[in-house]
Amino acid sequence: MAETPVRLTEPEIDAALAEVPGWRREGDEITRTYEIRYHGGVALIVHVADVERLIGHHADIDLRWGSVRFAITTHDAGHKLTQADFDLARRIDAIARAHEAAPVE
Repeated sequence: MAETPVRLTEPEIDAALAEVPGWRREGDEITRTYEIRYHGGVALIVHVADVERLIGHHADIDLRWGSVRFAITTHDAGHKLTQADFDLARRIDAIARAHEAAPVE
C-alpha cells in the first residue's frame, strides 16, 4: 500500500509559492492560467498529460478558446498541498514555455 503524501504546513506552502512565481493559491489548490490559441492549448495539455502519467501526479485542467487553466492539489493527501504539487507546477511552467504559452498574471 502506498504511503500518504506529506501535507505541507502553512509556512512551507508560503515558501514553496515563492519558488513558483505566477502560481496562486486558491484554497487547497495552486492555480495558473496561460493564454494560448485553442489548438496550441490542446497540444500543451497532451504534453503535460504525458509528463503527469510518468510522474503519477496530475492537475485539473480547464481548456477554453484562448486559455488553459491548471489547478493542482494532492488528492491522495485529502486534497491538500504537498511538495509534489509544486514540483508539477515547475514542470508545467517549463512545458508552457516550450509551447510559447503566455502566462496570465
